[in-house]
Amino acid sequence: MSEPIRVCVTGAAGQIAYSLLYMIANGDVFGREQKVILTLLDIEPMMGVLQGVVMELADCAFTLLTEVIPTADPAVGFKDVSVAFLVGAMPRRQGMERKDLLSANVKIFKVQGEALNTYAKKDVKVLVVGNPANTNALICSHYAPTIPKENFTAMTRLDQNRARAQIAQRVGTDISNVKNLIIWGNHSATQFPDVANGTVDGKAVTDVVDASFLQSEFIETVQKRGAAVIAARKMSSAMSAAKAAADHVRDWWIGTGETFVSMGVLSDGSYGIPKDIVFSFPVEIKNKQWKIVQGLKIDDFARGKLDITTKELLEEKEEAMAICNGN
Repeated sequence: MSEPIRVCVTGAAGQIAYSLLYMIANGDVFGREQKVILTLLDIEPMMGVLQGVVMELADCAFTLLTEVIPTADPAVGFKDVSVAFLVGAMPRRQGMERKDLLSANVKIFKVQGEALNTYAKKDVKVLVVGNPANTNALICSHYAPTIPKENFTAMTRLDQNRARAQIAQRVGTDISNVKNLIIWGNHSATQFPDVANGTVDGKAVTDVVDASFLQSEFIETVQKRGAAVIAARKMSSAMSAAKAAADHVRDWWIGTGETFVSMGVLSDGSYGIPKDIVFSFPVEIKNKQWKIVQGLKIDDFARGKLDITTKELLEEKEEAMAICNGN
């Protein structure tokens, strides 16, 4: 057993965290040999609920969980953490304009970015789950200038998992046989789920599944899956979001091997995407360092989809930075 690592989960009294904390404490993220200290960060009014979560974690008797620290203080929550799951955010409410949503989240991620900058380890790995995840990750990084920008990522793994599930169901195969699907762009309805480089049962997805499905129903299903879950469940995706967060950080921690995965990362200009927006790319990970997969073909159909999601992210960035500069 190695020395325990400190891991922070924000929004720790919420639905996503309720599933995610089990996965972390059970060894599903950092491996069965890695002990963890969990810091659970939430707002003061949720401290009573959070105590119930602490009790349940104790009652699970996890052998890898050495300590649990519930807190409403970011200084305590982020102290010496190696990994931070930023799950808590201001959700979009009916009638709320984007600038209002961004304004509320700038306040949250400014506080968290500054606290990470001051208290976390300088090699901390940060995953932003709370939406709008891409731009929230950009804001958080902006307020943590001493932490490398590549250490801030946004979650599009849920979209990738949804895409894989759709292809597996369409073909009638196990999901483990679906590989190298890509989510490009924003974690929003403008994202582009791309199968052009994907395989299913060792064959190109485009050779197995008809193009009319792949260019219409498939894309729309993945883009709108979150809304479909809300419509059916009357609550947003929680278990699947937690699983995706666990998958994202597990691959960042352990590596991707021969496959690549989708992560929202700071653009370096690859594939003609403007620099300095957090954009979902295909990445390979080795030694806890991600690298954008290069040399993939982008046809005219894909380029049109990338342009749409890029435009949205640039608009979000402009609005968010205007709010940051006004604070």
